[in-house]
Amino acid sequence: MIGRLRGAVGEVGEEEALIDVMGVGYVVRCGARTLSRLPALGEETLLHIESQWSESQGLRLYGFSTRDERRAFVALQAIQGVGPKAAMAVLDVLPPAELAAAVTRDDKAAIGRANGVGPKLAARIAQELKDKPLSDAPFVPGAFPASEAAATPPPSIAGEAVVALMGLGVAEALARRHVEAALARLGDDASISSLIKAALQEIGR
Repeated sequence: MIGRLRGAVGEVGEEEALIDVMGVGYVVRCGARTLSRLPALGEETLLHIESQWSESQGLRLYGFSTRDERRAFVALQAIQGVGPKAAMAVLDVLPPAELAAAVTRDDKAAIGRANGVGPKLAARIAQELKDKPLSDAPFVPGAFPASEAAATPPPSIAGEAVVALMGLGVAEALARRHVEAALARLGDDASISSLIKAALQEIGR
């Protein structure tokens, strides 16, 4: 089982990246957040890998920037109805610390912002992740201050921008990738309209 890859970025697609490790190219499926944070082509990166095997698809590698993201990905898939795509979508909207905060305050609406996650599945995720550690640090219910819980996390704004772009006919993976890139460029205070505009400009190039 492959647990980590360190190598040069060979290619970056809409949903996956090719990592060149000593001449061997590994195709790794990644969320939009991870793809947007990869260095330039040819530069070295390190991805934490979750390896999965199925009769129909063979070996698939899922890559993450941190061990916490990989751990949360595994925890999410242990929930009935959550496959790799849905787990990736949740982590694109809520990184592990914010997902833990949403679970603590039973914020099903925040979880439901993930593409493909309906109200029932969001409620199941919020229920089944209670008291489960999503990071190496001990999970302490109620540890997140009220001010942090009330804040609107930037990924939620990005998620709404992605939904808007999908409504315009842009493919989900492409929308997520360019919205995350626009958010990184414009900053956390960017409005949804500015994110959409910047993403459309990049897509149109």
